[in-house]
Amino acid sequence: MTDPFGFLRIPREAVAARAVTERLGDWREVYAGQALLPLVSRQADRCMDCGVPFCHTGCPLGNLIPEWNAYAAHGDWRAAYERLHATNNFPEFTGRLCPAPCEDACVLTINAAPVTIKNVEQTIADEGMRRGYMAPRPAERCGRGAGAVVDVIGSGPAGLAAAQQLTRAGHRVTVHERADRIGGLLRYGIPEFKLEKAHLDRRIEQMRAEGTAFVTGSDVGGSPGTPGAASASALREGADAVVVATGAGERRELPVPGRGLSGIHQAMEYLTLANRVREGDLAASPVTAAGRHVVIVGGGDTGSDCLGTALRQGALSVVQLDINPEPGAARTDGEPWPVYPRVYRISHAHEEARGQAGLDPRLFSCATLHFEGDASGRVRALRLTSVEPPARAPVAGTERVLPAALVLLALGFTGAERAGGLYEQLGLALDEQGNVVRDASFAAGGGRAAPGVFVAGDAGRGQSLVVWAIAEGRSAAAAVDRYLTGSTALPSPVAADDRPLTALGRMRYGDD
Repeated sequence: MTDPFGFLRIPREAVAARAVTERLGDWREVYAGQALLPLVSRQADRCMDCGVPFCHTGCPLGNLIPEWNAYAAHGDWRAAYERLHATNNFPEFTGRLCPAPCEDACVLTINAAPVTIKNVEQTIADEGMRRGYMAPRPAERCGRGAGAVVDVIGSGPAGLAAAQQLTRAGHRVTVHERADRIGGLLRYGIPEFKLEKAHLDRRIEQMRAEGTAFVTGSDVGGSPGTPGAASASALREGADAVVVATGAGERRELPVPGRGLSGIHQAMEYLTLANRVREGDLAASPVTAAGRHVVIVGGGDTGSDCLGTALRQGALSVVQLDINPEPGAARTDGEPWPVYPRVYRISHAHEEARGQAGLDPRLFSCATLHFEGDASGRVRALRLTSVEPPARAPVAGTERVLPAALVLLALGFTGAERAGGLYEQLGLALDEQGNVVRDASFAAGGGRAAPGVFVAGDAGRGQSLVVWAIAEGRSAAAAVDRYLTGSTALPSPVAADDRPLTALGRMRYGDD
């Protein structure tokens, strides 16, 4: 166990990020090379061995946080690595990308600072890989024959988690990805400074060694005649089961006057091009912030990713607009512990922008009225107004103009991508939120309209967190294994109808 008095005598001390001036000069991770084992072990020792570990309720994966905290506190990195992977296929991703709702649910948060759970998780994952613990774990197929044929459509975290679980259960799994590389939004949506792609490549190589097959450039359900288009119905006929893990790719639009001007782009278009530069596909991005005034519309994590990217590209200025009011520093009565609260938070990109200008780059309670263009049809300014909650009604006399040579729309997503014929070919339907219809066991349409087809991740859940995607991928894998064999030993952290709830209320996060 951890030190029973550690939480009393050891103050919270997070792993320090690299200096702002240093990290703005490169694309390496904010914490690259910063994890110090003695510091992390000392912080793990703050875990108070509470009777009811509410951190479990804050984690969709049900991570065994007190257990691997205890091993980390004693420097037993092998045991910590094994306990961490007992519930999470990709802790090197979640340790970098998850907003850590587990920390807001930590019992210490009632009247003190929580354990630095996210730092401990990333350090265990990275130290385990450094020590060579991430060996392939191919299935022992004895007693299960050669395994069933399973096709996974989509290679984001949900698809990868489902594929790894099913491969390890003895099935023959192929992952189909329409892009030229595996990883989905992990590859092209998340900037390099948050997730260096070497971590993703290392995990994919492990999966290949375990027996998972990958096919890139495979646009399952794509329009006939387009590059890589493949018939979803033919794929289903050749497989024993199919997992749809295509994400929630339908981007929310901003239907205001001037939207058609050049220089206004969806955030994912911008981030994908920036990541392709990092992959070596492009010498320079055709959509760059270099030397421009940039306005980001949207106050969520994607907007923050755009902010950090624009700063590294050399933007003249960057402003991020959030239609929501500025949160307070403390929990409200409506969001008591252990709820993940909407409080004022500073991302590393916000910290970088403040370091340059000394001010928070965000403008809260603001809505875009229209865009103004120049004679060539390019955006030159954005006119906005303050709005008043809860109806977000414009406040008279608050209109103002921001210079904008590049506008990025980071407004989130409205469900599964509608283009193509994937869902029609598989007999799938979308609900009123735009998500693929499924039942609590992840079966598409309740298993009636599309027997043997399962839906995992944002495609069925809607836009959510990487930790939810992995949890859903693991649960969908268990459902598929049960469908194919009649039983399963695979864990199932969540049901498909679960929502991001803690014990007392709803978590809120993402772009809105």
